[in-house]
Amino acid sequence: MSVSPTTEKMDTATTEKTSYDEDNVLSSKETGVEISDIARAKILRKLDLHLLPFVSLLYLLSFLDRANIGNAKVAGMAKDAHLTGLRYNIVAAVFFIPYALAEVPSNVLLKLVRPSRWIPSIMLAWGLVMTLMCLCNTYHELIIARTILGLAESGLFPGVTFYLSLWYRRREVASRVAIFFSAATVAGAFGGLLAFAIEKMEGIGGLHGWQWIFCLEGLATMLVAASSYYFMHDYPETATFLSETEREQIVYMLKEDGQDLATHYDIKFVWQAFTDYKTYVQIAIYMGLLIPVYAIALFTPTIVQELGFTAADAQLLSIPPFFCGCIATIAVGFLSDKYNMRGPFVIGPCLVSLVGYIVLYTTKSPGAGYAGAILAAVGVYPTIAVDLAWAGSIAGGDVRRGVVIAMVIGLGNLGGICSSFVYITPPYFHIGHGTMAGWLGLSIVLSFFAMWDYNRINKQRDAYCAREGIDASRRAEFREMGSESPLFRYTI
Repeated sequence: MSVSPTTEKMDTATTEKTSYDEDNVLSSKETGVEISDIARAKILRKLDLHLLPFVSLLYLLSFLDRANIGNAKVAGMAKDAHLTGLRYNIVAAVFFIPYALAEVPSNVLLKLVRPSRWIPSIMLAWGLVMTLMCLCNTYHELIIARTILGLAESGLFPGVTFYLSLWYRRREVASRVAIFFSAATVAGAFGGLLAFAIEKMEGIGGLHGWQWIFCLEGLATMLVAASSYYFMHDYPETATFLSETEREQIVYMLKEDGQDLATHYDIKFVWQAFTDYKTYVQIAIYMGLLIPVYAIALFTPTIVQELGFTAADAQLLSIPPFFCGCIATIAVGFLSDKYNMRGPFVIGPCLVSLVGYIVLYTTKSPGAGYAGAILAAVGVYPTIAVDLAWAGSIAGGDVRRGVVIAMVIGLGNLGGICSSFVYITPPYFHIGHGTMAGWLGLSIVLSFFAMWDYNRINKQRDAYCAREGIDASRRAEFREMGSESPLFRYTI
């Protein structure tokens, strides 16, 4: 069915011409699909209910398993495993090398294999590795275990970020990634609380308390992984929790949002991602954000302890920075989607985090230092979800988007190596705090550049389309051009 339009407007995110009738019903003459605002809201609620809690739980366990080494260090691992000098830093760092290198292949495989099979399988693998880490007693054993853990975990974060982009329009992704990523902040807080309780198991079964942290958290991951095979949905077209009409509507919405760009696999879409300079701008922005995030995850208990608190108090006092970061992550993500803007919601929180690191760098007071740690977390955590939504929005087409997201997350995660080696000068950690401030400054500068550059390209394409008479009716001509399509617009 088709509806005669009464008005036309250009969507600023996708520049598609959209028609509205008197009942404010979105309609397409090509497909006959009609979607009212009420129907769209109902579909989004269903997606949120069935997708977000589950993928958030997966990432909570993922982040808990990669960052619990910081809690284990405070619980006695450094002493028992003789991690003298830079040994702890090396154990923390080796995780990121295979983690970064395997993310692009993993996202390509996610496109070729069903998500409900690929994601639970890699989760089961890292849960097993995490569980067996309880048997590690030496520096070399911990290095081997952390290396394998990085390889096993590599596909989860880019995979779920890409997975969400297959269900939601670009303007709806930031708030959903924010909810998903907020699980990392919950993991940071929950990890401190768990470590405080679990380390009291010292000596049970011949294991140290820090070894029990690895064992119990790894077993929890394996249990959730086993259930994931039955509870994870693949694609909107096959979602059993949606009615047939709802499936048609969401497929149409995603098709419109994606400018009907190609969704099939072709190696040229991979090369489009690799040869676009904007991909590398986003990688640098993300790296500048992620280095402080990992530093907070790996060293907050240590930083708090060096401020003058006991080991047990340090575990508990590591909770508030992560809790505050969780609230800020969700709030900023929703605001970014509401205003359909990304750059300002990266720059603003970065400035807050920068203030926190300046406080940490300049103060010797435990109270002020702790306040600085909270500001650092509150500022930087919200930027991750917004920036990943931004990175995904610059890539046209499913395969190209998946590769760009994996490149941004994968190469950005190499920054975790930096995070692992800069906190080496207790009790004030001036090198670490100064390095974090420098990386945040880089992200701020590059975000300003990206906003200027995307706005420039959008204006050029507006002028070109007006001059050549190009509109949505000619989308098929540009289907395989990805982000270079004259109809594609960048989110600022």
